[in-house]
This record gives sequence, structure tokens and C-alpha cells, in this order.
Amino acid sequence: MNNKWIESNTFHHSEFKELDILVSAKQSKKLSISLCLPTLNEEKTIAKEIVIMRSELMTRYPLIDEIVVIDSGSTDKTRQIARSYDATVYQADDILPRLEKFKGKGENLWKALYVTRGDIIVYIDADIKNIHHRFAYGLLGPLLLSDRIRFTKAFYDRPISLGDNRLRPTGGGRVTELVTRPLFSLFMPDLTQFLQPLSGEYAGYRSIFENIPFHIGYGVETGMLIDIHEKWGLEVMAQVDLDRRIHKNQDTKALGRMAFVIIKTFLNRVQQLDRVDIKQEIFDEMIQYSRVGDRLRPQAHVLQEHERQPMVQIPEYVQKNTATKSN
Repeated sequence: MNNKWIESNTFHHSEFKELDILVSAKQSKKLSISLCLPTLNEEKTIAKEIVIMRSELMTRYPLIDEIVVIDSGSTDKTRQIARSYDATVYQADDILPRLEKFKGKGENLWKALYVTRGDIIVYIDADIKNIHHRFAYGLLGPLLLSDRIRFTKAFYDRPISLGDNRLRPTGGGRVTELVTRPLFSLFMPDLTQFLQPLSGEYAGYRSIFENIPFHIGYGVETGMLIDIHEKWGLEVMAQVDLDRRIHKNQDTKALGRMAFVIIKTFLNRVQQLDRVDIKQEIFDEMIQYSRVGDRLRPQAHVLQEHERQPMVQIPEYVQKNTATKSN
């Protein structure tokens, strides 16, 4: 394991709080930056996220050039609210309509590559209750001030909600510690240096994101880390401490389904990389049990994990980029 990486490539957001320096670096490198917010029923938090990012990082400091919301088909007022605050809003199903339609966060992130125009893309989850513009500028800092770093990933303290607006200070990230870190330790120990490999906030150059596949669901972060590491190595990757993130926590059964998909993603990827040879089919069905009265009732969940090919392989994307460069 490369023990020096965690010291040289780990940052704190406060190192980048001088936003005029970031704007100057962006302008000198002639870069544009897109912020993507993937959404599904986020009417309680989406407005505050857009207002803070727009006021601090577009109006006050011209760091971000566009805010784009990619929605999975919200049944609440997420899209209407986002439009009312001047975000550009798309439904994922309407982007590249000739392709088979899937639902999932990874699908939204992948399709954002087609509709955004930034040289750098920042992905931030839309359910953050303590949103602050550090969630964006912290991730952008290493990308703008270094000529080596091409991808940044967030880490933070993750309190657990106890209900009635009470929080336990730590304890989030359970799937990371119970599933992802043990798997990385067994097969890819360099990646254990990412303190929160499943965090939903990351940023990078388009040239990175457009050249890797995207898993459409819970496996997107795991697959992304593995693929960037395999193609470009640890030295282009960094992590940034964003202090604290408060969001809605999932129950144990939901986390179990998340873990199932992440394990599938990991096994499929290490098999493709010839790290292991799996002799049998990996199944798509997870069985969980609920107690109904005095009986246990099985619940079968079919959890298929589809993968989108690198965006540079999509003809419409190639054609769109060619037309843009010729204008």
C-alpha cells in the first residue's frame, strides 16, 4: 500500500476558502465548471442547496458556471422548486431517449455528462440538510490549484438521526466500514485510504468521467473509484474533509440492499480485472425477512446492477462534442 498518499493527497476545505484565488486559477486555465444535483423527491432540501450555491459561487464569486438538476422522476415538487430558483432541470428519461431507461443515481450522474458543458463537473447529493458552499469549493480546490489532481472525493463526520431532531454525533457510513473497506482491504488495499469511499460528493475533469463506465445504482461510487484507480492511478485522486454532513439515514434493511448491490459491483469488477475467478453465477435476488404476527415472512428483492458504457462511446455525445468544437 502507498502509505504516503493519504498524507499528500488529503486536504481540508479550509485550505481553499480564499475563493478569489480559486476563481483566478479557473480563469487562468480557461476552465468552465458545472454543478450537478441528482434528485428524487428532494423538495425539502433542493431550494436551499441551489440558493446557497448560486449566491456564493455564481453571483458573489464566479466559480460555477451552471447548476443542473437531473431528476429520476420525483413525485413531489422537486423539479418545480428547482426551476423556480433558476436551475436547469432535466428528467433523466428525457436525455438520450433512444437508450433503454433505467432508474438510479448513477444513471443521473452519467446522463449529466451529456447535458452539462463544464470542463470540470461537481456532483453533490441533493438531500444535505446542512448544505454549505464548502461542499463545492472544497472539492474544486485541489483540481484548480494542482496540475496533477484530476478527481476529488469528499469525506466528513456523519451523524445518525435519532428522531425528534436529535443526532448521534458519529456512526454514519456503516456500509463503508462493514462492507466496502473490508473488500478493499482484501483485494485493493491502496483504496482503503479513502476515508469514505461511498460518499456522494465528488468532482473531476470531464476527461475522467467521460472515459469510465457508470453503474446506475448504489454501485456507482465503488465502480468509479476502482476504474479511476485502474486507469490513472492514485496520484490523480484526492480526498477533501468537508467537516460534517447531515442527511436522512436509511434503516438497516435498506442498508442491506445497498450492501448487496455494492458487493455485486465489486465482485463483477474484480472478476473483469482478473483478480478473482468466480465459478458460479452471481444472483440478482436478495432475501430479507419481516415478522408478521408470530410468523416470519420472506421478502425477495431483485437488485439488478446495470452499467452504462463510457460516455465517449455514445454516438450522440461524440457528435455533440464535434459540433461544439467546430463552432
